[in-house]
Amino acid sequence: MNTINETNFQFPNQKSVYKGKVREVYNINDELLVMIATDRLSAFDVILPRQIPFKGQILNQIATKMMNDTADVVPNWLIANPDENVAVGHLCEPFKVEMVIRGYLSGHAAREYKLGKRVLCGVQMAEGLKENDKFPTPIITPSTKADNGAHDEDISREDILAKQIVSEEDYVILEDYTRKLFQRGTEIAKKRGLILVDTKYEFGKTKDGKIVLIDEIHTPDSSRYFYADGYQERQSKGEAQKQLSKEFVRQWLIENGFQGKENQQIPEMSDAKITEISNRYIELYEQITGETFVKASTENVLNRIEKNVNSFLSK
Repeated sequence: MNTINETNFQFPNQKSVYKGKVREVYNINDELLVMIATDRLSAFDVILPRQIPFKGQILNQIATKMMNDTADVVPNWLIANPDENVAVGHLCEPFKVEMVIRGYLSGHAAREYKLGKRVLCGVQMAEGLKENDKFPTPIITPSTKADNGAHDEDISREDILAKQIVSEEDYVILEDYTRKLFQRGTEIAKKRGLILVDTKYEFGKTKDGKIVLIDEIHTPDSSRYFYADGYQERQSKGEAQKQLSKEFVRQWLIENGFQGKENQQIPEMSDAKITEISNRYIELYEQITGETFVKASTENVLNRIEKNVNSFLSK
């Protein structure tokens, strides 16, 4: 199976390329960004050694659908999708924070809560909550947008403003957009029998100063979903929730002694584990979109992407 680990394209009028944990972003003439979703898998801010078949296509197509389904409430950067793994949009100056919003006490928030912490990113959490309980209202817990290889870190609204990472005027808009997107994402998930538990959004400014949604949205890499059916029953019995997200990868890594900490070894991922993870990503795609996933041809996949992007840019 041909997977995409990295790309090294030279597109017409290419100014630079930025390689993130999963996506590679090409700057075209300081006007457009060509974002290529690779099949890399990251967890605990570490890129794992093996790629997941079709993961990039899945992330790109979910994000595209969700951008289109939320464009009426929040403007976004997207212009076109010339390839199954590619999104092209307006060049933006990204804000150096990720807007994380949580509807439930899960994942990182639950791990912090178990350590006895009741304040997360300056937000007070009530006593007496169980893991995966619903918050009275969703809470926004931002994180710093780390440079390549570094860990994202929790940060409060107050610190963001005090350190002038984002102006107060802009931050008010980021919070408003975050809540609107989460509300719409919750509605979309409900129609599919899912609960949108938590997610993160990234925003940037276009050349004319407009704040827009960038990067991915409501994908299994950026979001956590529970199955709605049986949620309450599982909570009342203290059982683990049935979920669709990358959390199952994190849990497997934790069980095998890896949380991205110094001197920890990444456990070996067998072919069977790779196939299992790929199938879970496909399951989420079909569950959240309501559409059957159609696998793109992976024969000469890099040639396919290069040809499709060049064709788009030449128009």
